[in-house]
Amino acid sequence: MKTRLPLRREQFHETPATLLRNETFHVELFRYPAGVEAVRISNPRGTVIVLPFYGQMVWDANFDGHSLTMGHSFKQPLPGSSIIDTYGCFAFHSGLLANGCPAEDDDHPLHGEMACARMDSAWMVLEEDRLSLEGETEYVKGFGHHYLAAPAVRLEANAARLHIEMNVTNLAGAPMPLQYMCHLNSAWLDQGRFQQSIPTDAFQLRSSIPAHVKPTPQWRAYTDRLARDPQAFQQLDQPEMCDPEIVFFADDLQQYGDEMQFELHSPQGFALMTRFSSQQFPHATRWMLHNRDQQVAAYVLPSTCRPEGFKAAQRAGTLIELAPGEQRHFSVETGIL
Repeated sequence: MKTRLPLRREQFHETPATLLRNETFHVELFRYPAGVEAVRISNPRGTVIVLPFYGQMVWDANFDGHSLTMGHSFKQPLPGSSIIDTYGCFAFHSGLLANGCPAEDDDHPLHGEMACARMDSAWMVLEEDRLSLEGETEYVKGFGHHYLAAPAVRLEANAARLHIEMNVTNLAGAPMPLQYMCHLNSAWLDQGRFQQSIPTDAFQLRSSIPAHVKPTPQWRAYTDRLARDPQAFQQLDQPEMCDPEIVFFADDLQQYGDEMQFELHSPQGFALMTRFSSQQFPHATRWMLHNRDQQVAAYVLPSTCRPEGFKAAQRAGTLIELAPGEQRHFSVETGIL
């Protein structure tokens, strides 16, 4: 049996209010001082904060006493039109018409239009042992693209993990380009070690340098060594070398099987994990950045293509084309191993 609870913007106030509570879940609605609505969902293992009307970002996630979220400078989510206006969340939807860092020949925003999309509607769905926050936003332009995006965040009763999902339907009468990345901004675990279900040598260092990266001589020397020996980066033991960012790509994941699992093991005895299907996400990115303002070890970012912009995906043949009426579904499980 399912119970659906619609959410309206006028339900959210600076003082948190309980929407539902039972022996398994506790849901609170509140509004940040900057005006962004938020839903705090708790189960016995932890808590996630989701922004139901703001791209359905997962602003924060914490399980078994461990924060999953990157270190950042934002005290709260801030209204904006680009993800850089509020870059402090645990996860956001990157895409959908274009994805990643725009190159010189691109004209799309960083990580696309979906990241900060204004959601048309949102609701909670309560089942016996699962709770979901779902929503929809319709993108439409005159003489342009028209699609319906329907994301969801799901928590199970006693799991220290969450499921992040996205359904995209092309509502236009013409084909639609699709690029999508589930952008997980995972916490930096000092001395953490990578482990994954694909070979270590599947990852190769990014050769392009986006406009926001300002190389230093030290960084160039370090990345030159990594380009020759990418497998040398297996542990988070040199944070000073991850400023600017260090990025690796793994492509054609289907050759390693369907179910992909990536982990980041802490010397404190726990590990972060992310699981997904290579049929949905044939590419993976690993992104590390550590400086005074951001500390992130995105040990895996599942995606349909490399996040190097629209034209790069078009040239590489990794740009998806949705026929009129066609739908794609994406699902990622992430949390504590």
